[in-house]
Amino acid sequence: MVEIIEILEKAVEENRRFLTVYESKLVAQLAGLPVTRMGLAKCESEAVDIARKIGFPVVLKIVSPDIVHKMDVGGVVLDLKNEEEVVKAYKSIIENVQEKVANARIEGVLVEEMLQPGVEVIVGGLRDRQFGPIVAFGLGGIFVEIFKDLSYGIAPVDEHEALDMIKNTKAYKILSGYRGKGPYDIKAITDLLVKTSRLIWAYRKYIAEIDLNPVFVYEKGLKIADARIGVELIR
Repeated sequence: MVEIIEILEKAVEENRRFLTVYESKLVAQLAGLPVTRMGLAKCESEAVDIARKIGFPVVLKIVSPDIVHKMDVGGVVLDLKNEEEVVKAYKSIIENVQEKVANARIEGVLVEEMLQPGVEVIVGGLRDRQFGPIVAFGLGGIFVEIFKDLSYGIAPVDEHEALDMIKNTKAYKILSGYRGKGPYDIKAITDLLVKTSRLIWAYRKYIAEIDLNPVFVYEKGLKIADARIGVELIR
């Protein structure tokens, strides 16, 4: 089985700034983080087979080392409910990418489960010049830019530090329960923060930044919907 260090070293050797979405989620999975069920398809029939195994509805995303912002090039299709929609979406994604980023290397299309709505949070981090690896938490999705509701901790953090990070955000009031909804699984978020901070710390020589957004939090458990990992080797 592939290891985290292999994925990171491959990207560095290829002088890439970011891992692909598949590589990013694979690293997260190998680190014990709860990512969506997924598979990499090289053709339409593979996409259909993977979708069957995962169960509908599914999401399709372009996998290319040359594309960071997948939505901008028509590289993401959500909520596909059957095999015919998967085939149509696969063709559409490939055509969109070839039209908008003609020279992009296409490694395939990621097929993954379509998540149920939940509270969206972000878990991330970066390698700070002064403090070293740090981890971040806050409201996710569109709220990241609107509220800038983030708290930070120096990696690695323990459970108590992770919980303090959560409590220091506006997200905590939502997660604690509101308008008859919740409370949501704060323990699962705490665990995610601890494990993400350990990942950043363990591979600080390679990982320049990590962005898990959105993470859907439920009354029990959570799942990472999308992930992006930036790499830059410290020599």
